[in-house]
Order: sequence, then C-alpha cells, then structure tokens
Amino acid sequence: MFAMPTRAQKTVSTKKGSAKGALEQKTRELGVLHRITEQISSNLELEVVLKEIVEMVVEITQADACLLYLLDETQKELTLRASKNPHPKLIGRIRLELGEGITGWVAKEKKMVAIAKDASEDPRFALFHNLPEDRYHAFLSVPVISKGEIIGVINIQHKKPHYHSDGEIALLTTIGHQVGSAIENARLYEEMKRKAMQIDTLSRMSTMIASNRYLEEILNLIVTMTAGMMNSKICSIMLLDEPKGELKIVATQSLSEEYRQKANVKIGESVSGRVVKERRPITVLDVTGDPHFRFPELAKKEGLFSLLSVPMMIKDRVIGVINSYTSKEHHFTPEEINILQTVANQAAVAIENTTLVQQSSAMQEALETRKAVERAKGILMKQGKISEEESFRLIQRQSMNTRKTMREIAEAIILASEIKKG
Repeated sequence: MFAMPTRAQKTVSTKKGSAKGALEQKTRELGVLHRITEQISSNLELEVVLKEIVEMVVEITQADACLLYLLDETQKELTLRASKNPHPKLIGRIRLELGEGITGWVAKEKKMVAIAKDASEDPRFALFHNLPEDRYHAFLSVPVISKGEIIGVINIQHKKPHYHSDGEIALLTTIGHQVGSAIENARLYEEMKRKAMQIDTLSRMSTMIASNRYLEEILNLIVTMTAGMMNSKICSIMLLDEPKGELKIVATQSLSEEYRQKANVKIGESVSGRVVKERRPITVLDVTGDPHFRFPELAKKEGLFSLLSVPMMIKDRVIGVINSYTSKEHHFTPEEINILQTVANQAAVAIENTTLVQQSSAMQEALETRKAVERAKGILMKQGKISEEESFRLIQRQSMNTRKTMREIAEAIILASEIKKG
C-alpha cells in the first residue's frame, strides 16, 4: 500500500525545493556576472559598453524595452544614453533632474522601483511624448552604482502587466551594481582620450601660430583642428570690421557655400554680435528656436542645434568670435567653454602677430617704393629738364598705362639710366 508523506517529510521536501531554487538563482547570477566581466569590463569605449549592457539586460529579462540613463555631475541631470529601441534623435536629449519622474526618484534615493501594471498612474511618473515606452504597463527601475555613488539608472519595461519576481529584481539590482565600475572605467578612458586630444591640438596650434604661414592658412587650420577637438558640426571664425561694426566669416571647415556666404552680423545682433558686445562666451541649447539667433532657417537646413560662441580677445579688445555648433542638443561644460576660449585667445594672438608682420612688410614696401620713385624723379628731372611734379606725373601715368606698380616703373627708369651710363 502507498504511504502518504508525513508533514515533516513535506517540510523537508519544500525546504529542499526552496534551497534548490535559491541555488539555481545564485548560479544564474554568477553566470550573468561572469558575462558582464568578460564582455563589458574588457571594453573601454563608452558607447559600446552602454550598448552591450542594454543588449544583455534585454536578453536576460526578456523585457520589451530597456533604457539606460547616466548622471551628468556638472548639470546634476540624468541623460538618456542608450536604449533597446532605436531613438537616435532622443539619445542625449531626454534629461531628468534628480527626483524627477520614477527614474529621477530612483537616482536620488538610490532605491529600486518595481511596478507590475499601470506604471503611468504612479504619481512619480514623468511623461515624454516622444517615447513609446511611456505607454508600457510594467516598470522596473534600478540604480547603477559605482563606489557607493549613483552614476545612472537602468529601466526595463513590459508592454503588458508583468509581475517582477524577487529573483528578477535581485538579478537586475546585481547588474546595476556590477556594470557601474565598467561604465565608470569607460567614462574615465573617454575623458583621458579627450584631454589628450585637447593637449595635442593646443600644442599643434601653438607651433602653427609661431610659424610663418599666411593668415588665411592659419585660420583655416584653426577651425579644422578646433572642429575635431570640440566634435563640432560646424566651426567658424568671424572677424570684426571695426569701422563698419560688423562680424564677417573669414574661415570655416563647413563645405556649405550658403553658410560661408551668410550675411554679416552687427555688434549686439544675433548670438555672435552679443558675444562681442558683452565680451563673454554665450551658449545656446537650440539655435533653431532661440529668439536671439538670426539664422534659424539656415541652422535647420544645415542640421545645427547647440552653439558655443566665445570672444577672441587681445588684452581688453575683442577682434572677433569663434563659433562651435553641434548636430544635436548639447550642454557645454565649463571645461569645454574654457578650452574654446583658450583656442580663441591663441587665434587672436596669431591674427595680431600676422597682421603686424603684414603691416611691417607693407611699410617696408612703401619705404622702398618711395626711395625708388625719388631716385627715378631725379633722373627724369635731369634728363628731361622737367620739374619734380612733372616727373612724378610721368611715372604715375606710365604706371597706369602699363598696369605696373610705380616701384616697377621707377626701377625700370633707374636700370635704363645705369645701362646708358655703362
């Protein structure tokens, strides 16, 4: 006869099943951590790391959506940096303050949030009309931690109601802690590369400025190097015509003829004109919608978005501006502003030095011309028995008729006289 299990036997069986489930969960977590260590920690490219994190989370959780936000320490904001669904126009543009929305709350409190259905009904929910994920039911949000500090938030969402098990929550929380160091390492590597590039660019620029290049060549090299350093869509130098009180584009790496030929800007007009008037850097988050920006339609056509404009200073005098445009929304950091201001000041020194050299050359040329003309006049006065004024007009008339400079005519007269003497 079949014997029924006793209560004690049932309890033992339940405990065994529970222990087995816990062991399987721990084994799964260890497997995930091993994958993270292998696939993510070995890569130092930030965008690649973020992409791999999103792909791994979606694969493990079978979620319909995954959004990864990183904390911008300078702005104290969370920025959308990666997602399962392609949101190229929204990456880097959706921003949340600490405490704003469920994501901002998770970052501020360093606590996870799990909502099985009707996530949009939660009082902390923040709606972004451009995100289809806002209409999803289930929402699990966990903080990304590095060295005890919040550096970001991972959200996973399901289109339909979904109960988040303790194992799922524990696993994603573990991932949030584990990937923090990988993200931080990638950020540090990115920062190191950027600083190295800045130092190299500024060094090359200093060498170039000290060379004997022509001004046009110097300015074109400056905008090309600056565009690479600042990751600019368009970088341009505008110089000030003080008598007219206008700024004119003299150099840009842009191939757009329409941008190159855009109208001059008066002092105090548009963003560049305000920079000259106020003698300070000005940033614009979106030039296409800024009421002070004079060329919004051209900006839309060229795909320009954010702008940093800094004055080019020689002591207390502004001689122009350098403009750096991005192709997507960008919050310029104090460090980026300082870097571009350094470039602008170096460019101003280059322009001043080149102008002085050109002026010196022009003065030398004028002096040599005057000497030659004076000597030629003496020869004509002696040979033709004419007055000083008549000899000067003769040289001048010959210069106009032959389309040669007065110095060339004077030197021909002197040469002819010496040949005749010989």
